Amino acid sequence: MLSDNLLYVFLIAALGLAALSVNFVITSREKYKEARNARLKWLKEQSEHTLNALAVLKEINCRGDITDKLNQHALSLIEEIGVLAPDSELMTDVSKIKDNTDRTRPKQEPFNNDRAVRKAQIYINFAEKLIIDMANKGKMTPQLAHTYQQELYWLNISMVADAHIAQGRTLMQQGDKLGALSHYKHAKAILVRAAVPQRQKQDRLQPVQQLIDQLQPKRDFGPGALADSIDAYLKDPN
Repeated sequence: MLSDNLLYVFLIAALGLAALSVNFVITSREKYKEARNARLKWLKEQSEHTLNALAVLKEINCRGDITDKLNQHALSLIEEIGVLAPDSELMTDVSKIKDNTDRTRPKQEPFNNDRAVRKAQIYINFAEKLIIDMANKGKMTPQLAHTYQQELYWLNISMVADAHIAQGRTLMQQGDKLGALSHYKHAKAILVRAAVPQRQKQDRLQPVQQLIDQLQPKRDFGPGALADSIDAYLKDPN
């Protein structure tokens, strides 16, 4: 009788252990699946944003070493997708975006509408934040990251100024001189406010000022401190 009871105890214990083992396996698989899905969602967002940013930077003729860094980062994201979901729709979609990005070439003309400019600014800002993140993770030196940030900042400024100039020229062709003048002045203001050395923006300021002068000739106030200071500012290479 005692031996029968012990046998029942062992059977119950064995069944309990088996149930726990099955539950552990199922739970582990579910957790792995949840973690995998969350990682793939993050990889999807990051890879698409990085590739879109890379395409924009190529369109506005960004420095090659910066686009190379972003391309390397995009490849690492795509490789991880290939490991986690090699035959998935996600892998197919991201590969298509990568192919389109690889074929992107510099635009011959500046962006000529506000929507395109805003989109470009979003992705330039994303690229700046990505550069900082890569530096924090040791993928580049802080000094190099700072240099890239400055380059992207000036690229953003130049892109917006060029867009205003392009829109101004379009309005000039349509006979809207006041509208064109407004865009030219916006371009000048953006360049003047840019936090870069004067000599860096001087080459862009002079042509814009010439366009403004064609539509709104300077008034001759005679000699004076204000006129002298403005002329000195535009001519100062520092």
